[in-house]
Amino acid sequence: MAEKKKTSIGGQALLEGIMMRGPQRTAMAVRNPQGEIVLEEFPTQVSTRAKILKAPFVRGIFNMYDSLKQGYRCLMRSAQLAGLEEEEEKNEKSNKIVSAVIMPLAVVLAVVLAVGLFMYLPSFLYKLLSGALPALKGLRVAQSVFEGLFRIVIFVGYVYAISFMKDIRRTFMYHGAEHKTIFCYENGLPLTVENVRPQKRFHPRCGTSFLILVLLVGIVIAIFIPTNIPIIARVLIKLACIPLVVGIGYELIKLAGRKDNWFTRIISAPGMWLQHLTTREPDDSMIECAIAAMEKVIPGDDSDQW
Repeated sequence: MAEKKKTSIGGQALLEGIMMRGPQRTAMAVRNPQGEIVLEEFPTQVSTRAKILKAPFVRGIFNMYDSLKQGYRCLMRSAQLAGLEEEEEKNEKSNKIVSAVIMPLAVVLAVVLAVGLFMYLPSFLYKLLSGALPALKGLRVAQSVFEGLFRIVIFVGYVYAISFMKDIRRTFMYHGAEHKTIFCYENGLPLTVENVRPQKRFHPRCGTSFLILVLLVGIVIAIFIPTNIPIIARVLIKLACIPLVVGIGYELIKLAGRKDNWFTRIISAPGMWLQHLTTREPDDSMIECAIAAMEKVIPGDDSDQW
């Protein structure tokens, strides 16, 4: 019988590839236009923050920032390795204009749109609803649940819509290969295509599950926000609570990755369901990429074990 384990190694699907992050090394494996696997590895950045910033419920927001920063860099690098930027390089002059003018504007518009859709719109719609149904006025739980479920519907609807895009579907397939490979390693099996292929593609310690947990925690936190205040004030309070919400969500997702009991199965269930959208069954070439990246980050001293 193979010895099962829990690992802290995590990954991310890239454009035509996968990144795996271990306690000591981080590696990315990407298919180039010739179909070859290009491997790049580098030391995993170890946080040098003060101990107080690594404390439970505080570390989540900083770790999320680190993950987003590194994930973005690997995503951009994967686009280069996969040859997806070759066409853009032919229009270098127009690209400089886009980078200097359009991109900053796009970032600002994206932030405004996100705040409007996820913060302002749910509160505005509940105000309209409570105006038509006076019995709902002043009910913190009802307002919090309505706003939270509305945000979840928007998020799930967005994921469902982009899942029809060809490039996104392939990225979701690589996402499935990442999960299957990590499961294969945790099950104590040799990392081969044959062993990885039958593994589950739904993993409790996934970014998708983390996002859903953050949205659900936000519902609970919002119960404590007064209802008899202007919508703008409610939005500002929610924005101020983001570090707290992310911190709680981070601790919950770590717990779900380490333990398997009735509580962790409950908190993992929404994210595991959503992974039916964000992961797809990979082909063997995608599994090969995941294995190549995974093999580079497994430490020899078991420092990845939880």
